[in-house]
Amino acid sequence: MSDSGSDVDISDEELEDPGLQDQDVVTKYKEAAKIANGAVEAVIKACVTDATVLSICKQGDDFITAAVAGIYRKDKKMKKGIAFPTCVSVNHCVCAKSPPAGDDAEVLKKGDLVKIDLGCHVDGYIGSVAGSWVVGASGEEPATGQTADVIAAAYSGAEAMIRLVKPGAKNTDVPPILEKIADAYGCSVVEGVLSHQMKRFLIDDEKCILAKVDVENKVEEYTFEANEVYHIDVAMSTGDGKTRELDEKQRTVFKRAVDESYNLKMKASRMLLNVIQEEYPSLPFTLRDFEDSRAKLGMTELIKHEMVHPYPVLYEKEGELVAHVKYTILLMPNGTVKISGVGSPPLVTEKVLEDEEINALLATSIGKKKKKSKKKKAEAQPAA
Repeated sequence: MSDSGSDVDISDEELEDPGLQDQDVVTKYKEAAKIANGAVEAVIKACVTDATVLSICKQGDDFITAAVAGIYRKDKKMKKGIAFPTCVSVNHCVCAKSPPAGDDAEVLKKGDLVKIDLGCHVDGYIGSVAGSWVVGASGEEPATGQTADVIAAAYSGAEAMIRLVKPGAKNTDVPPILEKIADAYGCSVVEGVLSHQMKRFLIDDEKCILAKVDVENKVEEYTFEANEVYHIDVAMSTGDGKTRELDEKQRTVFKRAVDESYNLKMKASRMLLNVIQEEYPSLPFTLRDFEDSRAKLGMTELIKHEMVHPYPVLYEKEGELVAHVKYTILLMPNGTVKISGVGSPPLVTEKVLEDEEINALLATSIGKKKKKSKKKKAEAQPAA
């Protein structure tokens, strides 16, 4: 590895992506999603009163690491593991909260609204998922009030997006529908949230969907195509949806800036960069992955010279609540396939989604299009 950081350890073979036309690729996406779903379900069970956010994040990461070790054992060269480190963001915290080792300060309490976000990859093919849960929620004690409203809004928004993101449709079709859903539940779409196309070893390709269009946030319009893969990302807030970063020191999730290079001065920085390029050349990672105390020191120089991109820990106003949902979908030629996602906690909301257009959209089924039998086709032909 060069000290300048100009090389990224992804081989030409690994950069090749046959796409969804290859059944083996589809299988790997589904395997990754299955593990990601299992990890979220394990994390939900760990979200109990007095549990620390750090311990829960560790459980999610450990689940993925253990699960991938049990598949494709014969292929010793295949890379597989965490595609996005487990993040547990509570109440008005929007995203990317993944405490460093030793930080046991944040403890869950009953009624907390918890967002769980993580990802797994198998041979570079990613299953990404996020869900919202309420500590202590059950069938006997469902979430109510604003907590229930914002969760219902997020899940309804995600279900709408699955049906909107399809070949021939445009990314600009999405924001107006999400705004209507948010209004129905007395909530706001969180600004700056992007859903991305995913490719092999790439969790955030250039094609993206902006959940909320405003003066500061806009993306180029494009049309969805068959054989594309997306993570569908929706966040709703009881507040105005505007986010802010409270403390840069909370940043612990990073991604290597592939095109950036710099002649690093510190030995700790060079050592850290070599490990990142070997283990995390293109996918996000967390500082918890590095036990060496010098890693934090080295990271400072890498951030300064933009050799890694940090994921900021964003917040709404204190006292507000944010719900977050993320699914992974495959735009197959014969229909959309949802491969990752977890359900909402038990909830009771008094809000009603009355928009006929949106209700009709949500009633639309997804999945494989049924082929008409030859007999039915014959019956459908007009008489000569």
